[in-house]
Amino acid sequence: MTIYNLYIFDRNCSCLYYKEWTRQKEAGIPREEEFKLMYGMIFSLKSLISRLSIISAKEGLVGYTASNYKLHYFETPTGFKFVMNTDTSVGNVQDVLRHIYARIFVEYVVRNPVARPGEHVDSELFAAKLDDYIQDLSFK
Repeated sequence: MTIYNLYIFDRNCSCLYYKEWTRQKEAGIPREEEFKLMYGMIFSLKSLISRLSIISAKEGLVGYTASNYKLHYFETPTGFKFVMNTDTSVGNVQDVLRHIYARIFVEYVVRNPVARPGEHVDSELFAAKLDDYIQDLSFK
């Protein structure tokens, strides 16, 4: 069971942070184009789900499974979007994404007086805490 990568987007479509652990194949396009493609896909899926939903769903998009990976999605009330790609054998990671947001991102990015909203996250402490947490997960 493997975590491939993590994207963190703000509400303005900017990729604030990207980290890969065991990505097996490159996208074949520049990283910035990959970020735009991922954000566009998430935006389109959210729109499709909201339009086709029979009932009002609180969660909306939480992820999908493809033939060789699973995408997990978590959006905060403030508009931050966390996208994690994993092996297909990994179950629901909503609690993991919530923990990354509440205990790591908020603590080491949002509350960081040096960090500027909307700019790429360059905090080494954030990266270290995130790596530690990911390495300690039981499904990793």
